[in-house]
Amino acid sequence: MTQLLLIGGIGMQEIILIALVVLLFFGGKKIPELMKGLGKGIRSFKEGMNGIEKEVDISVTEEKGQQ
Repeated sequence: MTQLLLIGGIGMQEIILIALVVLLFFGGKKIPELMKGLGKGIRSFKEGMNGIEKEVDISVTEEKGQQ
């Protein structure tokens, strides 16, 4: 049993079952709100990563200028 169970072993029936369980658990009105929140979180994460990359580029440029 060296292989993970979920890799290659999940089919359409399992996906449908998971979707139904999520729908029953959260309800039809709550799912769009959850997806909206997830999208905002991903967007915020990407903006934060872009900000860090810009700061690193600026600091590298400043170090090259000082040498």
